[in-house]
Amino acid sequence: MTSNDEDYVYDEASGEWLSASEARDRAAAAAAGPDVRDAVGNLLSDGDSVVLVKDLQVKGAGQTLKVGTVIKSIRLTGDDQEIDCRHDGIKGLVLRAEFVRKR
Repeated sequence: MTSNDEDYVYDEASGEWLSASEARDRAAAAAAGPDVRDAVGNLLSDGDSVVLVKDLQVKGAGQTLKVGTVIKSIRLTGDDQEIDCRHDGIKGLVLRAEFVRKR
């Protein structure tokens, strides 16, 4: 029988005992956040520019964003399908990643 000298920590979220290295790996993966992909599967990241692939009516703004509209400097949210962005005259705009393509 071999001896394992690695420390173990209790993970309250899963209710299991994990090796310290596995706990670090899980924490790093959680901190990295979800992978957000655009309409064609490109990986999006903070600061990217995107182009709309569909006309979108913006609720509360009384305005429609047309296909081909460029949105600059997006920010990822904690959701794997939503991006936070700014556009002229629209504050707090949140778009679904399925309606944009990376520029």
